[in-house]
Amino acid sequence: MSRDMFRFLAMGVLLAAFIFGCAPQEAAKCTSPEDNPQHHYLMGMKALEEGKIDVAQSKFERAVYCEDKFAPAYSGLAIVTAERAKRQTDAGFRKVETTRALDNLKKAEKLADTAEDKFDHLTAGIRVYTTLKTSEWLKKAEEAFGDIRMLKLDERKLVYYQGTEAADYFMGIAYLEALEFRQARDKFADVLKAKREGKWHEKAEKAHKRVDKIVRAMAGITVGDVGKQIAVKNSVTRADLAALLIDEMKLDKLFARFIPQSKLDAIMPEFIPADILNHHFREEILTLMKWKIRGFEAPQDPVTKAPLFKPDSVVKRVEMALMLEDILIKIVGDENVATRYYKNSVSDFADVEATKYYSNAVKTVVSTGLMETEKGYPPEFRLFVPVDGADALIAIRELIYIRDKGRY
Repeated sequence: MSRDMFRFLAMGVLLAAFIFGCAPQEAAKCTSPEDNPQHHYLMGMKALEEGKIDVAQSKFERAVYCEDKFAPAYSGLAIVTAERAKRQTDAGFRKVETTRALDNLKKAEKLADTAEDKFDHLTAGIRVYTTLKTSEWLKKAEEAFGDIRMLKLDERKLVYYQGTEAADYFMGIAYLEALEFRQARDKFADVLKAKREGKWHEKAEKAHKRVDKIVRAMAGITVGDVGKQIAVKNSVTRADLAALLIDEMKLDKLFARFIPQSKLDAIMPEFIPADILNHHFREEILTLMKWKIRGFEAPQDPVTKAPLFKPDSVVKRVEMALMLEDILIKIVGDENVATRYYKNSVSDFADVEATKYYSNAVKTVVSTGLMETEKGYPPEFRLFVPVDGADALIAIRELIYIRDKGRY
């Protein structure tokens, strides 16, 4: 090679190096120690726990900004957009958010290249399907759960979920939403068996206790869709209770047995309260009103000066005790039930005074098994605590037993 040619090549190399060195380099997007995708994902999931949807979304989006192929961030975004879809009242917007949620889920699946990322994606899938309730959602959730069982992973690398029992917990939630109570109870029990103490232990214990109560309440009776939907409620309304008594217990037919047909046709509600005209349990409420059960009246509202049933008013335990006592009297035909315990000068309950107008009703419903108390000595009735769905079902079950036996 000639000296001139060598010089020419050397200058070319130097020029190329100079041009490359002067070219603008892409600056690192996330440089501070905590500004990394894993940290943002963890913070986003914690925000989801607290119901802070906007915060969670911003954290997941930041994780994607730091690393656009970070699979867990898309799993988080799928859950966020599913929650947004659930809250949408407009069908069009709900459809858009639903599509986004499923698209994020697919992207998470595509990018997940470790067993731990796949666990996050599949668990997010269970949560998304449960939230959206799209076609065959429970089947899809079960399939995702089955795929999780096939994974071989290191639980120490599950930065948010911290253990595979998290999948059992969210599958339990899925079964609960599907009103499959026994299966839900089994899944929550699996969480409790997995670890003595863990991230999901406390939540699973609370859920297991609640579902177990529902399962016990339904033992020995056939409960329809209305009853199952009410069973999962943390508090029941006056309308809910009316629906249970009419649809599940068939209270109308029971009372009708004791009245001649000639008089039965004349029994009707005295009026139709204005606030139930468009209510979905209107017929059940009117049917109950015609039997004039204590506690199911429609007193005059102090504001509107009109008689209102207040169907969406939450029923307190003391109110339910009075209602159940009156139903019991009508079923067994014994008026003495209303005064049986008035002579007692000492109450059996820590929070019930023996001289109160409701003390007899409380003693009656507890002694007949219509309602339960909190354990303790003396036990507490929890007068002003809302009645939950399981409490209502227990009462219906015991009333059915009394109805069929004709005694208590």
